[in-house]
Amino acid sequence: MDFRLLGAVEMYADDGEPIRLRRRQERLALAVLLLEPGRVVSVDRLIGLLWGQAPPANARAALQTLMSRVRTAVRLAAGPDPEGPALLVAHGAGYRLRVPPESVDLHRFQELVGEARGIADPHRRSAQLAAALDLWRGPALAGAATGPTRQRLCGALEEARLTALLDRIDADLAAGRHAELVSELTEIVNDHALQERLHGQLMLALYRSGRRAEALAAYRRARRLLVAELGLEPGPSLRGLEAAIIVDSPTLGAVSDVEHLDPDRAADPPGTNGVAPPGPSEQAGAAPTVPAPPLTVVPAQLPAGVAAFVGRTGYLSRLDALLPAEGGDGPRSPAIVAITGTAGVGKTALALHWAHRARHAFPDGQLYVNLRGFDADGTSAGPAEVLQVFLDALHVPAQRIPANLPAQTNLCRSLLADRRMLIVLDNARDAEQVRPLLPGAPGCLVVVTSRNRLASLVVTEGAHPVHVELLTDAQARQLLLSRLGNHRVAAEPDAVAEIVSLCTGLPLALAIVAARAAANPAFPLSAIAGELRATRGRLDAFDGGDEFTGVRSVLSWSYRTLSPDAARLFRLLGLHPGSDLAAPAAASLAGVPVAQVRPLLATLTGAHLLFESSPGRYSFHDLLRAYATELVQAQESESDRSHALHRLFDHYLHTADLANRLLYPDRHLMTLSAPRPGVTVSDLKDLRQAVAWFSTEHRVLLAAINHAVEHGFDTHTWQLARILTTFFHRGGLWHGLVATQHTVSKAAGRITDPAGRAHLHRSLAVAIVALGRDDEAQTHLEYALDRFRELGDASYLADTHMGLVWVHGRLGHPDKGLHHAEQALALWRTTGQRAGQANALNNIGWWHAQLGRYDQALACCQEALTLHDEIGDDTHGGAVALDSLGFIHHRLGDHEQATALYQRALTLYREVNSRYYETRTLTRLGDLHRTVGDLDAARRDWRQALAILDELTHPDAEQLRDRLASLRD
Repeated sequence: MDFRLLGAVEMYADDGEPIRLRRRQERLALAVLLLEPGRVVSVDRLIGLLWGQAPPANARAALQTLMSRVRTAVRLAAGPDPEGPALLVAHGAGYRLRVPPESVDLHRFQELVGEARGIADPHRRSAQLAAALDLWRGPALAGAATGPTRQRLCGALEEARLTALLDRIDADLAAGRHAELVSELTEIVNDHALQERLHGQLMLALYRSGRRAEALAAYRRARRLLVAELGLEPGPSLRGLEAAIIVDSPTLGAVSDVEHLDPDRAADPPGTNGVAPPGPSEQAGAAPTVPAPPLTVVPAQLPAGVAAFVGRTGYLSRLDALLPAEGGDGPRSPAIVAITGTAGVGKTALALHWAHRARHAFPDGQLYVNLRGFDADGTSAGPAEVLQVFLDALHVPAQRIPANLPAQTNLCRSLLADRRMLIVLDNARDAEQVRPLLPGAPGCLVVVTSRNRLASLVVTEGAHPVHVELLTDAQARQLLLSRLGNHRVAAEPDAVAEIVSLCTGLPLALAIVAARAAANPAFPLSAIAGELRATRGRLDAFDGGDEFTGVRSVLSWSYRTLSPDAARLFRLLGLHPGSDLAAPAAASLAGVPVAQVRPLLATLTGAHLLFESSPGRYSFHDLLRAYATELVQAQESESDRSHALHRLFDHYLHTADLANRLLYPDRHLMTLSAPRPGVTVSDLKDLRQAVAWFSTEHRVLLAAINHAVEHGFDTHTWQLARILTTFFHRGGLWHGLVATQHTVSKAAGRITDPAGRAHLHRSLAVAIVALGRDDEAQTHLEYALDRFRELGDASYLADTHMGLVWVHGRLGHPDKGLHHAEQALALWRTTGQRAGQANALNNIGWWHAQLGRYDQALACCQEALTLHDEIGDDTHGGAVALDSLGFIHHRLGDHEQATALYQRALTLYREVNSRYYETRTLTRLGDLHRTVGDLDAARRDWRQALAILDELTHPDAEQLRDRLASLRD
C-alpha cells in the first residue's frame, strides 16, 4: 500500500493500482485520518474541517456516508484480509485509521529528515535530505484541503518542507558547493523573501564564491525588504554575518556548518539587540569576528500555583496524557487544551498546578498571560497587547516589534517554531481572542482557560476539551482538611457538611471560608456555618444560574466580616481600571496615607478577597472584581465615586510628571494643577526609580487613559498622554505611543481647552513621526503652532517650532528648518530661557552650515556653546554644539581643530549616555579621517558607531554599512 499526502492526496494498492476517491471531501477526510494515524479523530473535528463554520443540518449523516466510501477505498487498498494492515473503524464519537507508518509518504519524509540530523558527513547528510525532499510532488494535500482548512492542516507540513530544504543547503555549504548554490538560492529567496536564514545562506554562498560586493548587496536588499514588509531590522545573526563579510572574517572562509544562521537564535536578549560588548581587540581597532550567539534567559512566567491543591486527579491524568513521550519529537502540530468551567470552579488553579509539574517537558520555557476576558469593566487584553508581552519575553527589543497585528503574530510564530514551550492563556473570553496567539508549528502546548466552552477552538483548531466540574463533597471536605487540619474538621462533621453544601462545590468559595476560619482559630465551625447560612440570597445582583448560589453567599458573608475601612477599600478597588495596582494607587483611591492602606490590603489578601500577584502589587479574581464593582456602584454615591477616580487619576498624573522631570531635568514641562487632598504621589528619588516606575506602570497608565476618556476626565487624559509621550519615544515603545494618542484622539472633540488641544496635536506629531509619516506630523505641528500662538504661550510655541525644525530636517527642507529655528530663538529670548536659546542657536548654525554659509554657522554655534558653558547644567546641549563646531571646522579644512572638537563632544555624550548622538559624532569623525586618508581610523570610528546603531536598531545603520563597504570595494 502507498498513501500520499505530500502533493495530491492519493492512495495505491500493493500492486500499484491507484484507488480513486472522486470527491474532494472524501480525499480530505482520508488526509485528516492519515495525519493522525492510530488516533481517534472526533466527529465534531471532522465536520468542522470538512464543512467549516456552516455545516449542513444533516452533517452527521452525511459524514457517515462519506466515511463509508472512504472505508471501502481503504479496504480495496489493503486487500481481501479484513484484519489486514489498513483498517478504518468507528470508535466512540469519532473514527480511527490504522495503517503501517511506512505506507504514508509523510511518515517516510519525517523519518529521513530525523535520520539526517544524526549524520556528521555533510555530503551524506545532503543526500539524505534530498531523498526526503524528493517525496514531495507538490503542495501538501493538494486537491483536498482549501481555504482556512488548508492553512490549518498544511502550515506545519510546508514549514517542515522548507526547514528540510534549508538544512540541505546548509549541508551543501558545509560540503563546499557554494558556487553551484548561488542560482538555486537566488530563486528560492524570491519565493520566501522573509526568511532571514535563506538570505544568510545566499550571502555566504556569494562571499565564498569570491563575490563579496554582491553578498553585501544581498544583505541590503534583505534589510530593505524586512523593514518594508514587517517594520523590522534584520536579526543579530544576519547582522553579524554582514559585519563578518565587511571585515573578511577568517571564519567565513572555513567549510563548516553555518550554525550562526539557526533561526532559533533570532531573538535578542534584553539590552543587547544581538550585539556583543566590544572586546579588547575591537576597542584597539582590530577586525571583529562574527558575534557569539547571545545569551538568552528562558522565560518562566507561570505565577505561583494554589498552595493546598487537592483532588482533580482525573483531570491531571488527562493533561499528562498530552505530554510528548520521553525522548520523542513532541506533537506533530501545536497541542491545545481548552480548560472550561463556571466562574470560581478552579480552572486557573488546575492549569497552573499542572503547568508547574509539567514544565520539565518544555525546556524552552513557559509563557503566561491573564487575558481578563470577563473583567467587569470590559478591559480584556487584546491580542496585540499580549503579543507584545510574549515578544518581550522572547527577547525581541521594543523597536523591532511590528506595528500591525498580523506581522506581530507571524513574528511570534516564527520565534516559537521548533521550540518546546508551554503557553498558558488564562481567562479567555472566546476563541477569537485566542487564535492570533496560537503557535503555527509543532512543539508547543497551549493551555487555554475560559468560562465559555470554546467549541470553535475544539472544532477548527483541534483543541482537547477539559470541562471542569464542581468539587464533589469528598473533594470539598479534603480542601477544608488541607487548610484547617484534621483535628478541627473531624471535631465538627455536621458544620463541615453544611459549609460544603452552602459553598456548592466552588473552590473559590471554600477557599474564602477556609481563610476566615483559619484567621479565627477560636471560632467554632458551626458559628461560621451559621454566619454563612444567614447571608444566602443577599447578593441578588449577580447574574447566573444556581451554580453561583454558593459564591454569592460567601462573597457577601466574607465582605460583611471586614472592618468598615477594609470594606470601603474593597469597594473602591472596583473602580481601578488596570490589571493590578500598587499601594500608593490604592491609598489615593481611598484618600488615606499609604501607611494606613497597607494593613487594609493585608486584611483583604488574608481574606482571599485580593491577592498579591507580585511583591507590592495586588490583583483581583474576576468574580471578586465584579463583586467590588457592584458594591461600589450600589453603596458609594456618584459624587464619591467621581472624587475617588479624580484622586486615582491625580496619583498617576503627578507621579508620571515627577518621573518625567527626573528623566528630563532640563526640559520645559507642563505646569499641573495641584493634586487633590488625599492623593499619594509615589516617592521617586532618582533617574533609576523613574525608569523602573514607568516600566512597571506603563500598561496600567494606558488603561488609566482609556478609563479617563470613558469617565469624562479629559484634562487628565491629554496631560497624562502628553507626559507619556517622552517616555515612550525615548524607549522606542512605538506601540504604546501610538495607542496612547489613538485613545486621546477619541476625546479630542470634547477637549475644549485650547492648550489641551494644542498639546494633543504636538503629541500626535511625535507618534506619527515614529511611524514614518512626516508629512502628517508637519500638519499636526502646524495646528499646535497656531493654537499656542493664539494662547500667547511663548515657551510651547518655541518648543513646537523646534519640532518643525526636526520634521523639516527629516523631509530635507533646510530653508524651512532654518526659519523655524530662528523663530524659536526669538521667542526664547523674550522668555529669557537660555537653554532654549542655546539649542535654537545651534540649530541655526547647523542649517547655515548645511547651506554652505560657514562663517555664519561658526558664529551661531560658538555663541550656543558659550551659553551652554555659562548655564553649566546642560552637558548634552554642550556636546551637540561641539559636534556642530567640529563639522564646520571640517568643512573649513581645519582638520586638527575638528578632531579635537569631535573628541570633546564624544566625552560629554558618554558622560550622559547619549548613545544615538554619540553615533552621529563618530560617523562624522570617520568622515573626517577618510578625508585625510586615514582609512583605518575611519573604519574604527564607523564600526563603533555601527555597533551602537545596531544595538538601538536604528535605520541610520544602513548608511553606515554602505560607508564601511565603500572602503573595501
